[in-house]
Amino acid sequence: MSLKKKAIAVGFGSSNETIEDIKFNLSELEELIDSLGWTVVGSTYQKTEKKSARTLIGQGKLLELKDLIEETDTEVVVFDHTLSGSQNRNLSKELGGVIVADRSQIIIDIFAKRAKTKEGKLQVELARLLDELPRMVGGWHGSLSRLGGGIGTRGPGESALETDRRTIRHRIGILRKKLKDVKTHRQESKKKRKNSVFKIALIGYTNAGKSTLMNQLTEAKTVAEDKLFATLDPLTRKIFKKEVGEAVVTDTVGFINKIPTHLIEAFKATLEESSDADILLHVIDVSNPLYLKQIKIVEDLIESFEWTKKPMVHIYNKIDLLPPQKRQTFKRTPPFILSSAIEGTPKNFWDVVQNESSHAQTNYEKAAKA
Repeated sequence: MSLKKKAIAVGFGSSNETIEDIKFNLSELEELIDSLGWTVVGSTYQKTEKKSARTLIGQGKLLELKDLIEETDTEVVVFDHTLSGSQNRNLSKELGGVIVADRSQIIIDIFAKRAKTKEGKLQVELARLLDELPRMVGGWHGSLSRLGGGIGTRGPGESALETDRRTIRHRIGILRKKLKDVKTHRQESKKKRKNSVFKIALIGYTNAGKSTLMNQLTEAKTVAEDKLFATLDPLTRKIFKKEVGEAVVTDTVGFINKIPTHLIEAFKATLEESSDADILLHVIDVSNPLYLKQIKIVEDLIESFEWTKKPMVHIYNKIDLLPPQKRQTFKRTPPFILSSAIEGTPKNFWDVVQNESSHAQTNYEKAAKA
């Protein structure tokens, strides 16, 4: 069994970002690195008015990183900021030849390890190619190719590191065509469903407990790990509840802060089931001290996906991890449900969903008759 790679996480923020935001993102980067199976042996951050075009961070921070690398015998340095190809190459040279990566590459590599379906693998490959294309400069491929494609994991798109821009663009076109075909097939399948089937989508920040809730509601036995992006491929299960009748529940990939544009584009198909839902269940981990910030991130993404008109119930999850005095005092937005994996599905769960979805159901029936 090989030893885990040692990694140092480096946060970076501009002058208009707060220290709290920089630390929040840095903490999340450390979780991402851990989810990839590496060990975070150190972290640091820099807030500056002007980033270096050559190395992103200043000389003082570079010297600090060199010392930290020597002290910890680190193999990888991961930045919480997108690096250009030249910055990646320059940083690796300045830091003694260690592997240099950024947040986007870590997320893509996690997806590459977790994607199981053919569609998921296509999406991973597309995301990797869209991420690599703008970085392609002379000598850039050297650092990542030492790790066999990606940043330490062999996955979809690995051969793209040895191809030229034209080949990559051609492959991107093929992947987009394949994903478009998948979307068309899904839409045709939807048309065959009974009009009476009510559609429910679980959304929320990654690691908020969506998969655990999915298991409770549908007995789906999905993966429910305490890791970011434990579930990537959308899972849909049919259920019947007297409150809402026949329904399908979909568990989707978790949201996260600072999602690169090309990742959102590549994984749109993953969220197709959510876009077609009659009601959204926003699962929130209230045991996380930064849950309010996570809510804001999810809400911003919902707005960018144009889902704001959909009825939504806030599922305040993991309340068993809160001190008793905080269970009834934390900030919440109606309609809401208090939930716990240990205590099981609340008795009023489906009543709340039914009440909130009544308008959606009425609109749904009107649309079906039109």
